[in-house]
Amino acid sequence: MDPPLTDRLLRSWLRCKRRAWLDRHGPFEQRQWSAHRALALQEQLASFQALLPSRPGRGEAACAAAAAGVVGLRLKGRGPQGLPLEAHPALLERIEGSSRWGDYSYRPVLARQGYRLTREHRLQMALWGRLLGELQQAPVDHGLVVAGGDRQLQQERLALTSSLQRQLDDSLERLAADLTLASPPALVNDRKKCTLCSWRGLCDAEARAEGHLSEVSGIGGKRREMLLEQGITSLAQLAGSDPERLAEQLEVHGEQHRAIAAELVAQARVQASGVPQRLEDPARLEPLPELAQAPGVLLYDIESDPDARDDFLHGFVVVPRLAAGGWPALAELTAETCRYQPLLALHEHGEQRLWLRLRRLLAAYPGWPVLHYGETEAVGLVRLAQRQGASDAEIQRLRARLLDVHARLRQCWRLPVGSYGLKAVASWLGFRWSQAGVDGARCLLWWRQWRQDRHEPGARGQAARASLQRIFQYNCDDSLATWAVVRWLLDQPGSESSSHGVPAAAAGDSPSLTLSPSPSPAARKPG
Repeated sequence: MDPPLTDRLLRSWLRCKRRAWLDRHGPFEQRQWSAHRALALQEQLASFQALLPSRPGRGEAACAAAAAGVVGLRLKGRGPQGLPLEAHPALLERIEGSSRWGDYSYRPVLARQGYRLTREHRLQMALWGRLLGELQQAPVDHGLVVAGGDRQLQQERLALTSSLQRQLDDSLERLAADLTLASPPALVNDRKKCTLCSWRGLCDAEARAEGHLSEVSGIGGKRREMLLEQGITSLAQLAGSDPERLAEQLEVHGEQHRAIAAELVAQARVQASGVPQRLEDPARLEPLPELAQAPGVLLYDIESDPDARDDFLHGFVVVPRLAAGGWPALAELTAETCRYQPLLALHEHGEQRLWLRLRRLLAAYPGWPVLHYGETEAVGLVRLAQRQGASDAEIQRLRARLLDVHARLRQCWRLPVGSYGLKAVASWLGFRWSQAGVDGARCLLWWRQWRQDRHEPGARGQAARASLQRIFQYNCDDSLATWAVVRWLLDQPGSESSSHGVPAAAAGDSPSLTLSPSPSPAARKPG
């Protein structure tokens, strides 16, 4: 008998047809754990607890006992053309009505991530409603969608119409057909969301091997389709294209695409050659002239919860200029030569206290530029200052100190990287994060664990404190990675590495010692 089509397979297929095929046939050992999935389950639990304060029952026995909520129920049935179906609804809620169990019935409940209902939500709910209706011998004409359990719970009824059921049948038939393919479907056009997928490592390797156009920095799904229309199917073909001819071909899609054609070809050529390209005469443009007379720099990185719009950690690495007048190499950044200063933003302390502590830290290093990678830190800090009533003059001084290393890099250099994000650029330079496989999502998971369990005794409290130290280390590493990029930029004019295109920070140049964070007052005194 063929394995059943499950709600999980349907969800994967609606996101990416290749993902569903790999879920069924892919090598299990190549699946990667995703912090995004853990965060989604955490948010789901919070929403369900806000909806049903009492603990739900489990399985069909709980349905027969008229439990207010039910989890752990396996639903089975048949779909179009007799396809076997199986689903595991996240939660069932008892409502008025009648069913095989008595004068009540159940409806499925789905926890939504994001700000709107998607086709994925609708069809998953339609499958749950169909199979639940068969089990309880009573139709399910709607489901409940909830969101925002940590804040104000949002509730929305989703009507399970006949039109939605027809869409479900069509999707199930197409899913079944795709799962019979001998090889996985092609890589998707726009691979930006692949960072959330457990198969990202396998697909990334295939994309690099085939020179997939999505590997070229600046090419998303729409631009890839435009290039495919012109017969350009790979990075190598794009690198060999005539930029003027390509500009004329892309002009039919809009003047903005004509303007970008030369940049795409140039980026592809740099990636194909592996050699960085300077965009300006070094005699006319230095990337960071503000550092020429600076007594030191502050490396600045924020960790955030984007859904809650919460910048929960402001981390600084204090890097003084060497006594001889130069700047320390990456390997020379140790606990003896510089200092890591984390500032936690706890809700119970309020934003005013955070702003006062940030002002005090910045005032302790007058004339020191604040280096960050990307606009997040500058935008967040300036908006915080504005909300706290800082004067126009103070905000102007603050803006003048904030230097975006990412922006300066893009102004001066074209690198052989598929992304100009910090991880891609610093990794190309040979930098290695001290905690393997950590990203912003994992850091957010640790933060929520610490916030929930920090006052618990015993093992839970110890685990929470360990999570906070991991957050500090990740935040510190991001600042050190920023310094790796800064040092490479500073080393380029007239350096041997510039003439040969060799990264200045080799893997062996990563810091030899882990910086020991100096706990902020908030970290020492949570209350």
